[in-house]
Formats: sequence, structure tokens, C-alpha cells
Amino acid sequence: MDLGLKDRVYVVTGATRGLGNAAARELVADGAKVVITGRDGQRVADAAAELGGDAVGVAVDNADPDAAARLIATARERFGGFDGVLISVGGPPPGFVADNTDEQWRAGFEAVFLGAVRVARAAAAELSEGGVIGFVLSGSVHEPIPGLTISNGLRPGLAGFAKSIADELGPRGIRVVGLLPARIDTDRVRELDGLSADPAVTRAANEARIPLRRYGTPAEFGRVAAFVLSPAASYLTGIMIPVDGGMRHSF
Repeated sequence: MDLGLKDRVYVVTGATRGLGNAAARELVADGAKVVITGRDGQRVADAAAELGGDAVGVAVDNADPDAAARLIATARERFGGFDGVLISVGGPPPGFVADNTDEQWRAGFEAVFLGAVRVARAAAAELSEGGVIGFVLSGSVHEPIPGLTISNGLRPGLAGFAKSIADELGPRGIRVVGLLPARIDTDRVRELDGLSADPAVTRAANEARIPLRRYGTPAEFGRVAAFVLSPAASYLTGIMIPVDGGMRHSF
């Protein structure tokens, strides 16, 4: 199946590793060009080099108010266009209600919520018909994850924002989609499992809740992301797509 990605241009934030990087890899593999971001300059340069000539890296923090304009300008200057964005940010610090400080909440809000809103808002102003805005969210949009209080507070609100702008941008032919990963085998998920007394037992317990009885791979997530960002998914908008091996048991 031809996804129609050849020579299309996407900005993928938080793409030096994990889910953002997996999405960028699949986009490039199908012929797209990408501008990837991350906060660490060396990691950004290394990740872009691994992706090859169809990728350029920009060291930037989503929380920077000027980040979005800079990224879109880079896409146009380097590749001559801008067709969409996948907004992925690292998870805020784990913790329960008594653990997280006001400073952690503010930092999480700036990076996870307001930073994503700024990027989406800038993209909406620049995209034309056929453009797409994607959000990497979390299964916590539907069911809170123990020990991730800040993320549980912010991700559902961002899903609501995504749904709202899908309604607003639809008449212009711009799509908005959300991806809801659960136990994908990334550094972040291994870190969360490692907070328990016995990470191996925790992983086995999580796998037992997943109908496919295993964690997903980053590549499996990346392929879903590439599809929903592609013209092949032209009639999908305003939806939240679980990428979780069936871990969410409700409809």
C-alpha cells in the first residue's frame, strides 16, 4: 500500500529517541522528509545523522514560545514545504499527589500542555488543505496510570484540545489525530517499570493484562503514526487511536 508520503515534510518533536524517533524513522522509510527536535544538541545531531539526508535536527525545547515558528521555518527552508507535525514530548516526572512539587507541575504544564498547544496553533496557521496535526498522548487519556499524577492530569486535557481543534480545522481540510500508546518497550516505560521493587515481576503483570501478552515495539508504534499522518488516512480526524495491544478493555 502506498501511503503517499514521498516528499511530504513533517516536523516531529521529541524525536531523538522513543516514540517520536520511531515515528520519524517510519516516515523517512516511506519517503517523507522530517525536521526532528530534542533538547540535547548532540542527541539531535546524532539522531538526524542516523536518519540520513531526508532529516534535519533542531535543538529546541517545546516549552520555548519561539520553538514552533522556528521549526516550521526550518521545514520550509530545508525541504521547501510543511505538511504536518507530530507533537511528542517526554513524560513529566513520576510521582503521587504528595510527591510532585508546584515547580514540577509548572514545568510539566509548559512542556507537555502549553508547549504542545503552541506548536499545534502555529502549525494550524501554516498548514493548507491535506495538512495534519498529530499528538502522541497516552493511554492515561482514558485510564489514569498509578504513579504518573502529573501526566494523568495533563494528557486528558490535551486530548480535549485536540478534539476541539479537529472541529475547528476540519472545514479547512486539516486533520487532527491523537495516538494513545500504552506499554511500548521504550526507555521511558522501562524506567517506570524500574521504579517497582521487582521490575521483571511488574513487566510480567503488565503483559498479563495485554491480550497480545507482550509489550509493543517502537517500530509498531511508528508504523501506526506514519499511517495516520499520511494521505492514506485522509478521512481520519478528531480521533484518539490506542496503540496498546488491546490493553484498554472498553470499547
